[in-house]
Amino acid sequence: MLGVEGKTFTPLVHAADSGSMNYFSQGFAKAWELLLHMDAATVSAVQVTLGSTFCALCVSLLLGLPFGFLLGYCQFPGKRFLRLISDTLLAFPTVLIGLIVYAFITRRGPLGEFGLLFTVPGMVIGQALLALPIITSWVAQAVENLDPRCRQTLLTLGATKAQLVFLTIRELRYAVAMVGVTAFGRVVTEVGIATMLGGNIRYATRTMTTAIALETSQGEFGQGIALGLVLLLIAFIVNALLVCLKRRGRV
Repeated sequence: MLGVEGKTFTPLVHAADSGSMNYFSQGFAKAWELLLHMDAATVSAVQVTLGSTFCALCVSLLLGLPFGFLLGYCQFPGKRFLRLISDTLLAFPTVLIGLIVYAFITRRGPLGEFGLLFTVPGMVIGQALLALPIITSWVAQAVENLDPRCRQTLLTLGATKAQLVFLTIRELRYAVAMVGVTAFGRVVTEVGIATMLGGNIRYATRTMTTAIALETSQGEFGQGIALGLVLLLIAFIVNALLVCLKRRGRV
């Protein structure tokens, strides 16, 4: 290519493309190396993520299942208002949840004496609050969508209140399982709460999402890809479970 004063300039397009391809290929190569050799930092981030998510899901299920069942099954004053609050919290920003919990567990907060800030239990509190409205609202919706003839049939057959509740929950088992899987997928990919309440401390509170954000910003593209591949695998498993539960629920 001719330039000024007849001088020849080499085009840089191919060189840039080659550099980009090398950049990505090196990143993927390092990612596979980290995964195959079970890199300590990568394994720690996966363990913290799965551990905190599992604990948060257990807490939210323990609180959300009975509350959601009451919202969908029973009639009482203020039910519509509580349902509105629960549905509104589905769109609650995760950073705002982190801010509220931070205000409570910081040293100057009401729960500061327990030292929960920048710990896994502190993250679990925030993540449980994130999953709670998901479980409550969706369980209530599942109960409301239940065929009303089912309850009438059970009452006609002489079922007691305890038996009625038990059989209703049994009828909703696949819907409840789908709610739990959905909440797990929402919590495991969360960033804001984990960053604000966990502090992104290596080998302690660093999760996969916070590690991806930090390592990529520092130029550690390989570790970001490695953790991204693990998250992609988890997302695939979650979606596969959802498909299986939907099929079982239709049978």
